[in-house]
Amino acid sequence: MLSRFLAKKIYNDSGDTKRVSLPAVRIATLGMATGIAVMIVSVAVVFGFKHTIRDKVIGFGSHIVVQNFSNVQNDNMAQIGVSDSMLSVLRKAPGVNHTQRYAMKQGLLKTDTDFLGIMLKGVGQEWDSTFIARSIIDGAIPASIYKKDGQPAQPQILISKIMADKLGLKVKDRVLAYFLGKDNVRMRRFVISGIYQTNLTKYDESMVFCDLNTVQKLNGWDSDEVSGVEMTVNDFGSIGETAEWLIHKVNRTKDCYGNTYVSSTIKEINPQIFSWLDLLDLNVWIILALMICVASVTMISGLLIIILERVPMIGILKALGSRNSVIRHTFLWFGMFIIAKGLVIGNILGIGICLLQRYTGIVKLDPATYYVSEVPVELNIPAILLINVGTFIICTLVLTMPSFLVSRIQPAKTIKFGE
Repeated sequence: MLSRFLAKKIYNDSGDTKRVSLPAVRIATLGMATGIAVMIVSVAVVFGFKHTIRDKVIGFGSHIVVQNFSNVQNDNMAQIGVSDSMLSVLRKAPGVNHTQRYAMKQGLLKTDTDFLGIMLKGVGQEWDSTFIARSIIDGAIPASIYKKDGQPAQPQILISKIMADKLGLKVKDRVLAYFLGKDNVRMRRFVISGIYQTNLTKYDESMVFCDLNTVQKLNGWDSDEVSGVEMTVNDFGSIGETAEWLIHKVNRTKDCYGNTYVSSTIKEINPQIFSWLDLLDLNVWIILALMICVASVTMISGLLIIILERVPMIGILKALGSRNSVIRHTFLWFGMFIIAKGLVIGNILGIGICLLQRYTGIVKLDPATYYVSEVPVELNIPAILLINVGTFIICTLVLTMPSFLVSRIQPAKTIKFGE
């Protein structure tokens, strides 16, 4: 193919240090490499932020919660009756991977010198502790959660590092807890079994874990009464389908005590956090658009310089009978060579930066503001491929505009210009 052959010849000649086009080619390549690297890093960071924070929020709860209708309307902590038959119905919901009961109780942890308000969350033996287990920095999950035959004399609790630091507690310490009952104040003595840290301040400042039976007794509930049922789905993107099924099959039905069931998704429970995460998508689109514009402008500038430097060659080709389309395609091929080289360099640079951050955590963040102690990155291969393909296509299309300049070049003038 003549156009491709000529483009290779021009590209190889442009490396000559005597050529005016050498700096232009280098700048165009650098601009393309920088743009693609920034795009890869931006997308990796946004994916990392969204999935890391989303998983933390889900780790404290679940994808969907089924609870008492009055809790949604008035932010109460009313119980709901959940029988084995109701659990069976919930487990049959489309896309559901796991279900678990829980019970909540507000209380107060007190030491000799300080006190702290808490939210005590009781979980049963079916509790999925994967997330919390990864977040434990000292001790272990309370053994009483998984104890099947009776409860220990002193129940165990799992507290956060924030609480431990404020109250001066450590693993195996004993601490008093006070809970307000209907007509009195109930006191319990707990043993600290472990300390966790998730950097999700909203939860770390108040959430304490213990066994389900302890919280049920503090609330004066029967064994089938809980605060709700947490449900996780196989695919986060299918939450809507599962929620729709629950709306038609479970919502507005009543338990044996006359309480009404209602379901809520994690996005409905934490709208502020997910709205903030959605804003990150807008930032990424802006960054992608800006980087593509920068890369396109540098490519156009570089190609114009090459065309102007090759005016005599263009005149000779036209005098020999070459059509404008052949010459135009020649310079398009030349531009694609620069784009391809820039993409290779940019991918190496961008992926290298992401891997460096993943394995070293060199860029730190304030967990009180960003919920993570270091910038999270997630290399999404389909997204990276889409960035490369999209950038290549857009930049190639943009280069068609300066390539039409060759049609305005007249052979007689250009040959004389080259003498």
